[in-house]
Amino acid sequence: MASTGTLRVVLLWHMHQPYYKDLVTGEYRLPWVRMHALKDYYGMVKLLDEFPQVHQNFNMVPSLVAQIQDYVAGTARDPFLQLAGKPAGEMALPDRLFALRYLFQANVVQMIGRYPRYRELWERYHGTGEDPVKAELYFSTRDYVDLQVLSQLAWFDEFFLEQPDVQELVRKGRNFSQNDQSLMLAKQKEIMSAVLPAYAQAAKRGGIEISATPYYHPILPLVCDTSEGAISSPGLATPDARFRHPEDAQEQIRRALVLHEEVFGMRPRGMWPSEGSVSEQVLALAAKEGIEWMATDEGVLGRTKGYGFERNSAGTLRADSAERLYNIYRYEKAGTEMNLVFRDHRLSDLIGFVYAGMKANDAAAHLLANLKESAAPMLRSGRDAVVSIILDGENAWETYDMSGREFLRRFYDSLQKEPGVEAVTISEAIERHKPAQFGRLNSLVPGSWINANFNVWIGAQEDNKAWDYLSEARDFYDLNSKKATVEQRALAFEELLIAEGSDWNWWYGPEHHSANDRDFDELYRKHLSNVYQALGGLPPEYLARPIATGITRASAIPQTAYIHPKIDGRVSSYFDWIGAAMYTADRHSSAMHGKEFLLDAVYTGIDEKHLYGRIDFAGEVRAEDFDLLVHMEVVSDKHSRALRFSSQVAGRRISRWGLQAEGSTEPLTSSDETVAEIEVGLERIFEFRVPLAAIGAVEGDTVRLRFSIWRDRLPIDALPLEGSIELQVAKEYTLEENVYNAAYYRGTRS
Repeated sequence: MASTGTLRVVLLWHMHQPYYKDLVTGEYRLPWVRMHALKDYYGMVKLLDEFPQVHQNFNMVPSLVAQIQDYVAGTARDPFLQLAGKPAGEMALPDRLFALRYLFQANVVQMIGRYPRYRELWERYHGTGEDPVKAELYFSTRDYVDLQVLSQLAWFDEFFLEQPDVQELVRKGRNFSQNDQSLMLAKQKEIMSAVLPAYAQAAKRGGIEISATPYYHPILPLVCDTSEGAISSPGLATPDARFRHPEDAQEQIRRALVLHEEVFGMRPRGMWPSEGSVSEQVLALAAKEGIEWMATDEGVLGRTKGYGFERNSAGTLRADSAERLYNIYRYEKAGTEMNLVFRDHRLSDLIGFVYAGMKANDAAAHLLANLKESAAPMLRSGRDAVVSIILDGENAWETYDMSGREFLRRFYDSLQKEPGVEAVTISEAIERHKPAQFGRLNSLVPGSWINANFNVWIGAQEDNKAWDYLSEARDFYDLNSKKATVEQRALAFEELLIAEGSDWNWWYGPEHHSANDRDFDELYRKHLSNVYQALGGLPPEYLARPIATGITRASAIPQTAYIHPKIDGRVSSYFDWIGAAMYTADRHSSAMHGKEFLLDAVYTGIDEKHLYGRIDFAGEVRAEDFDLLVHMEVVSDKHSRALRFSSQVAGRRISRWGLQAEGSTEPLTSSDETVAEIEVGLERIFEFRVPLAAIGAVEGDTVRLRFSIWRDRLPIDALPLEGSIELQVAKEYTLEENVYNAAYYRGTRS
């Protein structure tokens, strides 16, 4: 009987936040290092104590590590933390507006919704259009105290939530005191102090491998030479000034390795270059510093070798594609040697974007089954398979129940128990890989984990302007640094290295936007301004003007009149849906890149007897099979009832529909029966009509709806991404009172 190969699973969690500190003022512009240190960094590594056979990789960005050290030392000046601990009675109007603007920045469903009082305060704020000036009139001193405590508690790690004194805060829930605020602040220091030692201890006992990223997270190929952008994307518009400073790239790598050795007690053997960005020059620089392995995305390998990785309808790689991807490659050229692993993009994205919408056990089972199925052809042939799953180690968990801990526990447990499967570090995978099985590379196409190019960071007008401003500041440094003192020169150069980080251009251009766009723009220009000031010069006037231009946001409009649309799947008449509640997507609002967006807008409304819904797709209706789900919750003073209206789509047509109670396997009614008042339609859009009586909704009730698309039993896209659209079951004259709110939303949120 032929022997089978071993499936080696490489999990690499990339821990990263931008450098939020202004070196001149010493103040943190945004609080996200601290918030993620409270919620994610400690728990992700601590969880592995329960699974000693599951070895993993954590990529710790040095500038993140340095910021954590700053907080632990007590030297971080964080206005967000200061505000959270300030006696609410002493808060002036600017403090209150600041609190309202920033202390609700958390996932509405999983974080705010976990604490009823926090949700209550958010709903009050949301009801004002999320306008701090308007909302401030409706918040009392007691409200602010509760907001201060709960906005921090919502970010606490699951392990610390189990501590008795923190559990008492959770149990209390509201009406917090100054002593409660003091406890919340003390716990933050305790949590942050535990983070870095936990990683050092896990690495020392061999449970994890800690890799590095260049210090301030720069896109190394572009720091070496911005013309690399046009190599990956021929015809790409490049900045007017060519930025070419490989010496800066070398310094970013060197500093990273030194800091890691100081903090974790060992020099990193490997590197996840910022955003998986590689080039041949970058490999040479890293090898010169002693780096033995680097990791990037499957797209870079595909472009280098001239083939694509083909998957079947279920997302499983074809046998020949699996054999190419699930390997370790050895790059050798002109004296440079480097081991390379390439991540499975789809499996990584399942964790990042899909499994949060599934039950933990189902998601864990699905991931293990996909791993085994994808690698099966290689294993049957006796070859070992190295499957690399690499993704952000922090942002995804905001959308998971209980910060994803149950999903991770179930997945790790299955990895530990599954015969023929090993969860290993990358260095372990290299050491155990048979010499004859290594792939060979003597060239590498420059690219990143996003489409194997650098278009997110260069090419758009905003991106190129940011590079031009960086080039001018770098030139100013070269001309003036020799005349400055040692201290001035060091500060100016540090600011340049910070400005080379990838995060600024992540938010410039059309791809990504967040509630903090203005903050990122101002902080980037502040770092560049500091270069001039440190060297005794005046910053150019253009650094006082925003680089970022207009931003498209999601918009929500309430129902203002009864609707009576014709249900045929067509846009039959513009007037059909006038007066309906509407939610329009903001497909650029996420910090996470790679999510698949299929929904553009959703509408819903009622008349005297019926509930209506409509989905507008982002493009044409897909040819593959999928399910359209409308989750409904009917809420009254006496009851709450959850239902699901599902429609199965095959060949761009609805093959079957059903209405059932959430959690039930038996439909209340379906297309198998004759139900005259339930209608569905699908052509260019999806529409449905359901009697209010069928869902048990009567006057005075609230109906909450959420629309989603599922494929292969996996959630692909949803609107709203957080929360739901709310309808009042009311007389039409009552709905007409929403006209003012609709006008407000159109004026401020579109």
